[in-house]
Amino acid sequence: MACKDIHQLADKDKRSQSATGAQGPRSTRWIPTSFQSLIHRAGETSSDGGRRASTSKEGPRVSQTPDSALDNVLYEVRSHDELLPEEAPHGEQRDGLPHETGHAIEIADIAQQEESGQVSTVGYKVYKRRWFGLIQLVLLNIVVSWDWLSFSPVSTTASQYFHVKPSTINWLSTAFLFAFVAISPLTIYTLHRGGPRLAIIIASLLLLVGNWIRYGGTRSNSFGAVMFGQILIGVAQPFVLSAPTKYSELWFSGNGRVAATAVMSLANPFGGALGQLIDPVWVDQPSDIPNMVLYVAIIATIASIPSFFIPAAPPTPPSHSSEIRKQRLGPSLKVLFGSPEFYMILLPYTVLVGFFNSISSLLNQILEPYSFTEDNAGIAGALLIVVGLVFAAVLSPIVDRTKKYLLTIKIMVPLVGLCYLAFIWAPPTHSLAAVYIILSVLGASSFSLVPVVLEYVIELTHPISPEITSTICWSGGQLLGGIFIIISDALTDGPNGGLGGSAPYNMQRALWFQAILALLVVPPPLALGWFGRHHEVRMRRVEADQAAARIVRSNNEGEL
Repeated sequence: MACKDIHQLADKDKRSQSATGAQGPRSTRWIPTSFQSLIHRAGETSSDGGRRASTSKEGPRVSQTPDSALDNVLYEVRSHDELLPEEAPHGEQRDGLPHETGHAIEIADIAQQEESGQVSTVGYKVYKRRWFGLIQLVLLNIVVSWDWLSFSPVSTTASQYFHVKPSTINWLSTAFLFAFVAISPLTIYTLHRGGPRLAIIIASLLLLVGNWIRYGGTRSNSFGAVMFGQILIGVAQPFVLSAPTKYSELWFSGNGRVAATAVMSLANPFGGALGQLIDPVWVDQPSDIPNMVLYVAIIATIASIPSFFIPAAPPTPPSHSSEIRKQRLGPSLKVLFGSPEFYMILLPYTVLVGFFNSISSLLNQILEPYSFTEDNAGIAGALLIVVGLVFAAVLSPIVDRTKKYLLTIKIMVPLVGLCYLAFIWAPPTHSLAAVYIILSVLGASSFSLVPVVLEYVIELTHPISPEITSTICWSGGQLLGGIFIIISDALTDGPNGGLGGSAPYNMQRALWFQAILALLVVPPPLALGWFGRHHEVRMRRVEADQAAARIVRSNNEGEL
């Protein structure tokens, strides 16, 4: 980093201190010791051999040069930042976070990395091999979701094969979701310490074992063994569903992260769509259930083997934010759960993901009382997912380029709530068109939210490591999904109908429940940035990348 840039940044901090006072609102009143030493070293001599600073009792005195646009950008990266607590004087800590937090240390890091050659003066680089890991995560997410919904589209036939009630078959989905939540802390630790490659290998091993145990249990007609295999697969899911955001930051630049996260994350529901479409084709009668499970196990085996050959990390980082030191796990959790904005996004995301999990698992039982077949329900479930995938594939690159995360969230969340409200009246019409259209719109709006929310939360909480926020968001959705399935089962009417209608075993009360709750979570994301908190919804990671890019560009121009 040029000495002039360092001096201007330090000078700006000093001027802001004198302007606001020791107790002013700035959150970066104190310059870390490492930054002070860097300024001192830069002030001793300049690149032309002249003196840039004089030493006094107050330490190095920086030159009074005019502020530049570069300085303003770097200062704003961390100024007024309540998410990362400021430093106290004399190296003390605040709010339990280490003294290496705040905007000044990040600026110093950029400077030190550039002086040591760690920041390339020709820019960062992405590698073609990143597609190998991306494709592998896509395959694993497809398989794990297919496993999850293996029995849901053929729940009636599966209940006849195992000689249990359809509600018992629902527990295969519910236990799968709860297993995700139970293993989430280990998932966060694995991704935080071992990275995506270790998480992918663990998931692959669990998928291999779980699928073949499930097949053995199905062949021997042991529902308990099937449940055990299903739980093992459920344990595998968080390792591949929480990995995309971490993998995107590790391998992709800021212009491709949303699209990369979308492809990997949305492959998960795509696997569910394949299960909804293909499983009913494989199953015509109860005796076909073991063969269906066998086919899925073979596909899972083929998809899992390449996991052991993916690279751990790129030779060089794709962007500055990829190499910024992330916050430690404990302080990160403390900061997250003290942020109102995090709750305002977490609440609607977990509720809407929970309802998607619930409706995907119960769609056959929702439609069956109104004379819809398992094939009709399978097509409806596939439309819910496939239309959503197509729409998300179109929207994600646009959001990637425009960075309109918050606007997208504020449009899509109300639309999702309205779709759940409209779906209440779709099954009783006995109209396939009504069911298909509403579920298609629901899929388009829901799937658009997934990558946008996951990436936007990372932007809000940077430099907290992305696997922490994504795992928390997904865990909440899986937990609520399991709870919603249990509640929906309890709200199902009896053989003679009930409060929900006259149709036997109708689930209209469950549909009312999900519509009301989906509408109740609409206001929080709409209020993001209100009440004087506009500064708290800015994109910190984008700002950090832009600051680093301007430093590199400035130095390249200086060398010319």
